[in-house]
Amino acid sequence: MPAAYEQYLVPVVFRPFAEDLAARAAALRPRRILELASGTGALTSVLIAEAPAAEVTATDLNEAMVAYGSARVPDAMWRQADAQRLPFPDGSFDLVVCQFGVMFFPDRIAAFREVRRVLAPGGRFLFNTWGPLGTHAYGAALQAGLEHAFPDDPPHFLPTVPHGYADPAVAASDLAAAGFAVEEEQELTLQGRAASVADVATGFLAGTPVRAGVEERGDEQAVRDTVIAEMTARLGSGPVNAPMTAYVFRAAARTEAARTA
Repeated sequence: MPAAYEQYLVPVVFRPFAEDLAARAAALRPRRILELASGTGALTSVLIAEAPAAEVTATDLNEAMVAYGSARVPDAMWRQADAQRLPFPDGSFDLVVCQFGVMFFPDRIAAFREVRRVLAPGGRFLFNTWGPLGTHAYGAALQAGLEHAFPDDPPHFLPTVPHGYADPAVAASDLAAAGFAVEEEQELTLQGRAASVADVATGFLAGTPVRAGVEERGDEQAVRDTVIAEMTARLGSGPVNAPMTAYVFRAAARTEAARTA
């Protein structure tokens, strides 16, 4: 899964937002950066390039992702870690960043409290999360293909997990509950450029948990053919440019006086 994710999804879906998030991070001039849910290092590599003076610690819950990412981006320090129980002392970092990972945290408020704990005074929490599935052209087309292949019981990973935390008001409320004040919230739409929809379909079907949903339901090759046909009908053949929308948050820990006022 990490190899397919890196080859087919990172360049199209994740790198455009990684470049945006890394530029925002570098503008804060951090010295010590903690990255959560680093995956294969899509954001990690750009962080190191944009903030070369910073010390970057990259973490992920999945050991396979940590192994793959540490080989791909060896200039970062890699650790296997649960965002809800971070293995770092209080005040260890100037900046915590997370690209499209908060949606996967079972208890987001608990994870955000851990982020607040490991931030030094004046530190910031910077993350993005996908908008509704309908605002992500590749994901929406792929889900339509899955629903065509499995009209009675399609896999629901995309709408319920990656795109299941798509209300910025809910994210802001969770941040407040964890002791953060939102400094900036932005809706951001970027273009994903793919050589073909077949590449994107391969990335989702082989490099994400969609794979397990397909494997337990039917003929993988037949499903792939159906998905590619649906995506081609919606997005076209050949090289494809398609819009993808996310929300970007920058938050600061509230002082104890502000929290009790």
